[in-house]
Amino acid sequence: MHRKDLLDKINNYSPEDNDEQLFRANFLEFISNNKNCFERSLLKGHITGSAWIVNQTYDKALLTHHRKLDKWLQLGGHADGETDIIKVAKKEAKEESGLSNLRLLSEDIFDIDIHTIPERKGIPEHLHYDVRFLFQAVDHVPLLINHESKALKWVPLKELNQLIEGNRSIMRMVEKTAIYQQ
Repeated sequence: MHRKDLLDKINNYSPEDNDEQLFRANFLEFISNNKNCFERSLLKGHITGSAWIVNQTYDKALLTHHRKLDKWLQLGGHADGETDIIKVAKKEAKEESGLSNLRLLSEDIFDIDIHTIPERKGIPEHLHYDVRFLFQAVDHVPLLINHESKALKWVPLKELNQLIEGNRSIMRMVEKTAIYQQ
């Protein structure tokens, strides 16, 4: 996947709500205007890849308690020059969870989000243009927590809202999971 491939995927993506419609337009403009959009060195923002990981029965999602942001989030991270965002999402999910049994459920984009990352250690506040893909994994194998996480947890989807404190971005993926499994 290259910049054109990601543009094509986002062009073909069907937003679920007004937020995603705006995100889609902003993604297209950002990628078109920034050849180095996959590089962390682009300080105004950059492309990231995430894995929304559900269990075999689609009733739990794997979340990480992110050490730097101190929030429960889906697994994922920086592209660091890699243009295949599915590869980024899978690599980051494996590194952050120790799971080797990840199964990509669709090569289509599952969700998109643009969120602000606060200034930290001399890196200015910037945007993450996050492309998310749907994965599945067995929820009874041991998880390995790496240095980026305080904790990892399979969370029942019906209990997730309390843990994520109403994070609309994650709740949108919960809603999409219910539709996907039908």
